[in-house]
Amino acid sequence: MENVVLIIHLLLALGLIAVVLLQRSEGGGLGMGGGGGGGAMSGRAAATAMTKLTWILAIAFIATSITLTILAAQKSSGSSVLDRITLPAGQDAGAADAPSSPLGSDLLPPAQGDNAPLVPSAD
Repeated sequence: MENVVLIIHLLLALGLIAVVLLQRSEGGGLGMGGGGGGGAMSGRAAATAMTKLTWILAIAFIATSITLTILAAQKSSGSSVLDRITLPAGQDAGAADAPSSPLGSDLLPPAQGDNAPLVPSAD
């Protein structure tokens, strides 16, 4: 079910992209808008049909988005991300939280001697 809705969603996205790119630019921002030409449909009728098709595809796209969200929420209900963590064999959940050694000794630099400078000199 989820795969079918996802495929429909992707097809709607591609169709919506194509319809938006095929629409005639009314602002003339790039100077490519329009041009005369005798077709079966007048310019205004074609624009109205493309606008209606854009609205239909947009509403269907939003509907499939909401449907996919609901399906994903139902699929993951009752489980947590922490429930999916697998521990190594022989280790219980309490031992996973506590570190095996104190953190302070791992963070210190190795000792070089008592009279060694902390920062190397630029000599």
